[in-house]
Amino acid sequence: MKALNAIRMGGVDVLPLVEGGKGVAVSNGFTCGAWASSGGAGTFSAVNPDSYDEAGHPIPQTYRGRTRRDRHEELVDYAIAGGITQAQQAHDIAGGRGRIHANLLWEMGGAERVITGVLEGARGLINGITCGAGMPYRLSEIAARFGVHYYPIVSSARAFNALWKRAYSKAAALLGGVVYEDPWLAGGHNGLSNGEAPDQPEDPFPRVLALRKLMRTFGLDQTPIIMAGGVWWLEEWQDWIDNPELGPIAFQFGTRPLLTQESPISPGWKQRLLSLKPGDVFLNRFSPTGFYSSAVNNAFIGELRGRSERQVAYSTEPVGEHVAEFGVGPRRRLVYLAVGDFGRVRQWVNEGYTEALRTPDTTLVFVTSEQAAQINADQVACMGCLSTCRFSNWSQEEPDFSNGKKADPRSFCIQKTLQDIAHTRDDEDALDRNLMFAGHNAYRFGSDPFYSNGYIPSVRELVERILTGR
Repeated sequence: MKALNAIRMGGVDVLPLVEGGKGVAVSNGFTCGAWASSGGAGTFSAVNPDSYDEAGHPIPQTYRGRTRRDRHEELVDYAIAGGITQAQQAHDIAGGRGRIHANLLWEMGGAERVITGVLEGARGLINGITCGAGMPYRLSEIAARFGVHYYPIVSSARAFNALWKRAYSKAAALLGGVVYEDPWLAGGHNGLSNGEAPDQPEDPFPRVLALRKLMRTFGLDQTPIIMAGGVWWLEEWQDWIDNPELGPIAFQFGTRPLLTQESPISPGWKQRLLSLKPGDVFLNRFSPTGFYSSAVNNAFIGELRGRSERQVAYSTEPVGEHVAEFGVGPRRRLVYLAVGDFGRVRQWVNEGYTEALRTPDTTLVFVTSEQAAQINADQVACMGCLSTCRFSNWSQEEPDFSNGKKADPRSFCIQKTLQDIAHTRDDEDALDRNLMFAGHNAYRFGSDPFYSNGYIPSVRELVERILTGR
């Protein structure tokens, strides 16, 4: 394997190894600090991170506000306090080595307020902010206000071109690097455009080369590109290392740090990672953000898939093929189904899927009465964790705090499920009832000799193995 040399990133020389930021409460100060102390760039999640009580236990994020607006304010306060806590932990553990980055989603609720509050409360502790899930035009402005470097996450040269021309050219000196996140292989939310097929992955090299060529036209020859998504062993990326066409390249690891001693996920979650098989990570579009996302194909994903499969179009008046009467809701208000769909609906009802829920697309999805009650309860309990949410129809924009659309029962409360899986340690069912984000290479844990006999390394051991190869 080629030797991996330090590169200039964020104003210092560091190993070109970056920990991917995983929220909620999965990339934290412990993993971030350990990665930075190994000489790379560690990342903690600023997406609803944990604060701790005097005994060191995470403080439950409970919401007491009567309205969604009130609960949203509580959520922002939790996020700022947790971000400051995680930054301090990471800084203390790193001991001055490497870089400390905070990761946020631009589409998370109160993103600008949260990162501003964290940077104000953790001055001097954070070296950079990474941000994706949307078009974070104001990222450079926030970074400039606090004198930290910024690292936008993009999935195409076109996206970076728009960000640069609109905003980043005004704060070029603080652009620490550009994260290219492969939209087919990365875990979590993915940046697939409407013109890209989710089942037709593209080779990342030409896409990253196009990004570098664009950056050179802006004078960014030496600004690192951070390759994220699908990176496992660096031997598989030999052609990228010290490649003059690509310029300085760093590699981001999001999935592999999950299986470390410092990782806060439950022991059961770690064992589940060791048992995954090819194809167990599912690219889906159930997220309330509207983005594609990559997650383990468990019972939770299966239930969401079932909702969408038990779906028919309806009209409020008899028109065309829609002439079969069907009563919806407690008052059994009449809608009209196609005759061919009516037979399927009767079968679903006979199977126990008795509740028909309306979607924004003038369709009905059929669920059990228990599922309908849970969906309703989750929508009512919305705390505005996203800037706009298709599951609850929340929007953080005044005056209505609504996206103007009907709440979509085909989606789910992402805050609830990520908090549950991150903090439930003794209930194996939590791994099946919740969203479990993972990159598409997660199945390699089970076949990689490094993890033989269920071995779980420390972060330092993982970094050392990455550097020395197989």
